[in-house]
Amino acid sequence: MEKKKVLGISFGRKMSNCDVMVKEALMECQREGCDVAFIRADDLDISNCTGCIACTIGTMTGRGRGYCVKHDDFDILDEAVMQADAVILACPTYETSVTGRFKTICDRIGPSHDITFRKARYDEGKAAGEPEEKLPDARAFKKRSAALISVGGAMTEEWIALTLPMMFEFTFPMGIDVVDTVEYYGAMACENVAGNPEMMKRMTRVGKNIVESINSEDEDERIKYRGDEEGTCPICHTRLIQFAHDKKTASCLVCGSIGTFDIVDGEFVMHYTQEELDRSRLRWGGKLEHSTEIKTQAQPSGTIKNLKELKQPYADFNPGIWPVDTNAYGNVKTK
Repeated sequence: MEKKKVLGISFGRKMSNCDVMVKEALMECQREGCDVAFIRADDLDISNCTGCIACTIGTMTGRGRGYCVKHDDFDILDEAVMQADAVILACPTYETSVTGRFKTICDRIGPSHDITFRKARYDEGKAAGEPEEKLPDARAFKKRSAALISVGGAMTEEWIALTLPMMFEFTFPMGIDVVDTVEYYGAMACENVAGNPEMMKRMTRVGKNIVESINSEDEDERIKYRGDEEGTCPICHTRLIQFAHDKKTASCLVCGSIGTFDIVDGEFVMHYTQEELDRSRLRWGGKLEHSTEIKTQAQPSGTIKNLKELKQPYADFNPGIWPVDTNAYGNVKTK
């Protein structure tokens, strides 16, 4: 029987907290019989997404496989994810949120890997008798589990509050099921997490939780959330809630599901209908809703006949930037 594969990705500095935490979880997975792999994101040369949408257009028109037209080190990460049955991600907090590299990778995964786009193209191609190498990678449809770990030096969790919710962006396109999450704040109070026994034990448990998930034969058991805090959302278990402008409803910013809210026994409680939960962007229904929007409402090039004329004033407007202030004191290097 082939071993289950677990991929760890650290977005932190070499042998700093993220590296150590991911590796401890991977070591536990390896002890439990899994085949493991590790990537430091900052070791990869991955350029920004340019928003060319060639990946999406190619998939929708049947001319492409749903891959980014750029070929850089993103291919290395992509192939590792395609092989993996589970991923463990750890990201430090930069300015209350994820690092730029993390967001770049999520942008590159983005629509190019959306399973609703890829599955439609794959099914259409198979029905037409197209060869497998012309179709989206069937491994994209594999059921995967994930654990997300956010790290921040600040002594209060408010300063890292946006990191964990943003990390779900990695999981959206392929519908990866998050079964465990950890927020490690106050990290600056310990030189390195390797010297924090309690947090290292928690990382061992992350590994155990991932192994339990990917070895589960029952689907409900596989996707069961194994984290310490349930949060306010029954889908992603986060606490990031946004109130609507009418102040009568609220939505989970991670899932996108809309619900009503109430105070029950002094506690804030969200109420979601099953219909709303099913349109979560973490579930097929929500993802299909979004891809259908794009397919049916996005306007093609050439819709506005006089667009070049309309844009010309803005093409001609180029005021440039100001010269360097003499009081910059070397902040700006000049020749």
